[in-house]
Amino acid sequence: MGMGMDTERRWCRRVFRLGARTLLRTEATEGKRGRMNNAPYVIIAPDVKLGRNVRLFGYANLYGCELGDDVKVGPFVEIQKGVKVGNRCKISSHSFLCQGVVLEDDVFVGHNVTFTNDLYPRATDGNGKLQTEADWECLPTVVKRGASIGSGATLLCGITIGENALIGAGSVVVRDVPPDTVVAGNPARPIRSISGKHPDHVNSALTGEHGRGGK
Repeated sequence: MGMGMDTERRWCRRVFRLGARTLLRTEATEGKRGRMNNAPYVIIAPDVKLGRNVRLFGYANLYGCELGDDVKVGPFVEIQKGVKVGNRCKISSHSFLCQGVVLEDDVFVGHNVTFTNDLYPRATDGNGKLQTEADWECLPTVVKRGASIGSGATLLCGITIGENALIGAGSVVVRDVPPDTVVAGNPARPIRSISGKHPDHVNSALTGEHGRGGK
């Protein structure tokens, strides 16, 4: 079903083609396809799937990804192909979500958060040619429902952030984070449990029993 006339007016826009992508300058306030708050330039590839009431701000770059309902994406955020963002997530400015990242519902991502997907990145292969996707392994990172990632954090790939976990600002996360746990530092270590939940998980993490990707 197409948009109604009023919704279409609110989604008034000027579109410019950049190869396979679409450069979208919005003059919109809101509509069924999302809300942009008069953001300047946002690049959205044709293969991006947007849920209802998605809010995108200026200079965001999205391609090949999927966003759920009521998601808010701040300015200067890049979300690469294959990324899945659940409902009611908030992604703050200057953050980078690379291929392989999955955010479940209600996840908060602070400013300038960096995800990775390659443990051994190289520019070239053994023959001195630029690497292609066939030359490296993309390792997924999953952020479970309700988790929060503080500004400036870096997450190495191949890990899972548990439900309602909290990652302190500036942390470097190199291993799984148990649910309902606060971690911080470089490398990030458990500080305490949230509301006294799952103390056994916190204790095992403190003793190093959780390796990369889990036990």
